[in-house]
Amino acid sequence: MDNVYLAGIGSWIPDRVSVDEAIEKGWYDETLRASSGMISVAVAGDVPAPDMAIAAAEEALKRSGHEPEEIAALIHTPVFHQGPDIWSAPHYILHRTVDRPVPALELRQGCLGMITSLRFAATMLTADPAAGAVLITAGDNFSTPGLDRWRVSSNYVLGDAGSAAVLSRREGFAKLLSVTSISIPEAEVLHRGGDPLFPPSITLGRPLDLEARTDHIRAQWMQGVAPPVFHLGDIVVEAVTAALEDAGRTLDDITRVAHSAVAFDQIRNGFLEPLGIEESRGTWEFNRRVGHSGGTDQIVGLEHLLASGELRPGDHVLLLAAAVGMEVGCAVLEIVDIP
Repeated sequence: MDNVYLAGIGSWIPDRVSVDEAIEKGWYDETLRASSGMISVAVAGDVPAPDMAIAAAEEALKRSGHEPEEIAALIHTPVFHQGPDIWSAPHYILHRTVDRPVPALELRQGCLGMITSLRFAATMLTADPAAGAVLITAGDNFSTPGLDRWRVSSNYVLGDAGSAAVLSRREGFAKLLSVTSISIPEAEVLHRGGDPLFPPSITLGRPLDLEARTDHIRAQWMQGVAPPVFHLGDIVVEAVTAALEDAGRTLDDITRVAHSAVAFDQIRNGFLEPLGIEESRGTWEFNRRVGHSGGTDQIVGLEHLLASGELRPGDHVLLLAAAVGMEVGCAVLEIVDIP
């Protein structure tokens, strides 16, 4: 990365619902609490997902010091449905933030979306010297019929949130040193399971059930059809090693890790232990009070670290995520100032 900075970030997190309440009302299982480690989950009710992204974007823009006319593009990266079909959430967000006739695009890469958006935005700024800044946003509301946030997967509980960042060619509070991702394309079947490609299940009114897809893979395996076999931790180590080499840093230089807000056993076994990083260097204590908010996890985690005074100039932060596909990605930031 050639002199690309995070000039401002923002997030919007709704009120939390405690896991105690969810168990009492029969939404969540006591056995899952033990493996997930969750305390509470952010639930947005009927707030539209793009409006959460707008609220976060307004904060990021204000903090960045950039004027609307300096924003050269907007990238929005959702995980779940945003509104009407055949409609553009990115242009809705653009209209209600910088309101300029610049490109507004949607980048779909699941929980890796914001990290990949950092790469795309940095590439745009590097390729076009006249471009001053790029706004990237994310936002998801999982409070919809056909999705049970508490039981859709045993690997996480879905939380609602919005986040945004302004990437700039001029100075910001953090310098983007590198962005790297590594995919395992043969592993896409693990999240597809036995669902047909057409017609899409959402058009048939079928609820989203990731556990059913996992059960299908297990059943196939028992019949002799082996799924792709790999350890997520190995891919995490490979991706992080490449990002650190590109940044000219080592793992010892990393002060904190803002990782995905999945269940604690997934964080420990898939992210932290393979890297030899202790839990205290991650963002788990914050994550377990918000839930897994798609691609928003890393930005809200970074903002938490800044707001709580846990970072200083000269510190390095690793943003780390894994997404369906399957793909692991990370970004290395150097904190140059505390905003």
